[in-house]
Amino acid sequence: MELRTLRYFVAVAEELHFGRAATRLHISQPPLSRAIQRLESELGAALFDRSSAGVALTPAGTLLLDEARDLLGRADRIRERVASAAGAAILTVGLLGDSTDPGVIGLAAAHRRRYPHVEVRVRETDLSDPTCGLRAGSVDIALTRGPFDETGLAVRELRADPVGALLRADDPLARRESLKLADLTGRRWFRFPAGTDPLWQSYWSGGEPREGPVVRAVQECRQAVLWNGTVGMTLLDHVLARGLTVVPLIDMEPSRVVVAWKQGDTNPVIRSFVRIAAAAYG
Repeated sequence: MELRTLRYFVAVAEELHFGRAATRLHISQPPLSRAIQRLESELGAALFDRSSAGVALTPAGTLLLDEARDLLGRADRIRERVASAAGAAILTVGLLGDSTDPGVIGLAAAHRRRYPHVEVRVRETDLSDPTCGLRAGSVDIALTRGPFDETGLAVRELRADPVGALLRADDPLARRESLKLADLTGRRWFRFPAGTDPLWQSYWSGGEPREGPVVRAVQECRQAVLWNGTVGMTLLDHVLARGLTVVPLIDMEPSRVVVAWKQGDTNPVIRSFVRIAAAAYG
C-alpha cells in the first residue's frame, strides 16, 4: 500500500467528488479513479458508494480515512525526524503564481540568514489551487492569498493588497479614476477551472457567477483581457504589459497575503518560517 495512493484516497474521501479531488491533487481524473479501484481491490473492500447522487464513504472507507490520516501524519513526522538526525532539514514551500513579489524576495533573504542549514524547496502553483498543494500533502507550508476553505488549516495574514479591474487600455472604462463592481455587469470575466475552491473563485469573480474563458495562470488572465477584451481583477501594484491597465475597485475588499499550514503541525521548521514571514511582511 503506497503512501501516494493513501493521499489520493484521503483527497477523494474529503472532497467526496473525484473531479474536485483530481483538481486538488493536480492530476487528471482517470488515473485517480484507477488508483482508488486498485486500492479497493487490494483491500478487498469497497471504500466508496458511487451513485448518480454522488460519492459517499462506506463503513470500510470511514475506517480507512482515520487510519490513513494517522499513517500519513506519522510518515511525515518520520521524514522530519530523520532529516533532523542527519543534520539537515528540508522545507517545501508552495507559492501561488508570483514568486517575484518583493515580500517573497525579502522573506527568502531573511530565512536564509536565520536558517542557512534548512533546504527550502519551492513549488510554484497555478491559480486553481490557492493552498498550493498543502491539502494534497505536496508542500509543508503555503505562501498564498485568501480567501479559501481553511478547514483543517492554520492561516496567518501577512499583508492586504488593494485590487482593481484589469482592462484593455482602449476599454471605455479604462479612463475612469475608479470603478464599482456594478460598472462591470454584463462583461465577460476570466474564471478558474471547475472544482476550484468556491470562496477563492467567488472573491476573484466579485461575488457573482461569471461567464468567460477559463484560466490557470496570471499570464493567462492578462492574455484573456488583451486578446478578447475580457475583464477581471488583479492587484493594483502589478506591473502590466503594454496595452493593459488597472482601475481601482472601490467596493472590493483587499486581497490578503497569508501563510498557511496544516493545523496541529508541530514541525519547528514550519513555526520558524511563520515567525520570519510575519516579520518580513510586517
